[in-house]
Amino acid sequence: MSLTAGIVGLPNVGKSTLFNAITKAGVEAANYPFATIDPNVGVVEVPDERLNKLTELVKPKKTVPTTFEFTDIAGIVKGASKGEGLGNKFLANIRQVDAICHVVRCFEDDNITHVSGKVDPLDDVETINLELIFADLESIEKRYTRISKIARTKDKDALYELAILDKIKETLEAGKSARTIEFTPEEEVYVKNLFLLTTKPVLYVANISEEDVIAGGDNEMVQAVRAFAATEDAEVVTVCARIEEEVAELDDEEKAEFLKELGIEQSGLDQLIQKAYTLLGLGTYFTAGEKEVRAWTFKLGMKAPQTAGIIHSDFERGFIRAETVSYDDLLQYGSMQAAKEAGRVRLEGKDYVVQDGDVMEFRFNV
Repeated sequence: MSLTAGIVGLPNVGKSTLFNAITKAGVEAANYPFATIDPNVGVVEVPDERLNKLTELVKPKKTVPTTFEFTDIAGIVKGASKGEGLGNKFLANIRQVDAICHVVRCFEDDNITHVSGKVDPLDDVETINLELIFADLESIEKRYTRISKIARTKDKDALYELAILDKIKETLEAGKSARTIEFTPEEEVYVKNLFLLTTKPVLYVANISEEDVIAGGDNEMVQAVRAFAATEDAEVVTVCARIEEEVAELDDEEKAEFLKELGIEQSGLDQLIQKAYTLLGLGTYFTAGEKEVRAWTFKLGMKAPQTAGIIHSDFERGFIRAETVSYDDLLQYGSMQAAKEAGRVRLEGKDYVVQDGDVMEFRFNV
């Protein structure tokens, strides 16, 4: 799947440090605005304990995890929608991603300059959100002017569009994101074609200090971000980007030991990757054989032929059926043969909607 999440935020909130940790890449993370000018794209493995369990069960020659893509976008400043800082280039980069991971600084450090001179996470959130709102409002107003002229002729399609634009315009002018609006399925199809920045799903990433990690990671600033996120029905993940960057350099055994010493069950990065994956409505299915156990990313709601096509277009073109067993059933019975004998293996056809955790073998003919 080619879906990607963009990491955004004000300068010096820890975006590039976080990106370094996610991808183990060498993106410059300097203590001044605009250290990242062009968007950096990195691919990361999606942590999934099910893949490890399947590997133990099947004992293949090779195990291949599925991956997810993050884009590190340079820091936005107040007035970006009007060309301030590096201006609309950043907004254009955000337009290209499918979801937003909004990094918010929730720690004090006199050695790290804050672009506005003070650490106030809600002010930071508002600054970013307003710039995206202003950009959307500009594009909506342009379209509104054109559609309203057509609507005067009583054109039904134009009147329908105008009603939707009215709803969006009113919300944006109130300083709220378009994602807070409840659209009907029919309206969503239309809204999707507007390519608005504020309809993109968002995950807030609260970057905290090492001391706060040890203390449990829920300081007053994080609580304020959680309260705001709740108004948008969004989630918050807490990470310490500095710690995560160090952890990313360790092997799995060392990483587990390090996290244990800190009293952490799962790293913030693993939580971030998994939540960003879920935010985009993605699921994982597996193929499991002696040569390879592999995880594959698919969009929830896809039918069997489409998911087969993720492996190869021939699989979709010549799809016959899919031999399918749920991960839980396979784990319970211990082998595909035992699951078959228990009647838990199904032959699914072209209309089958694939479920997260399905273990599948596709039969096709081209």
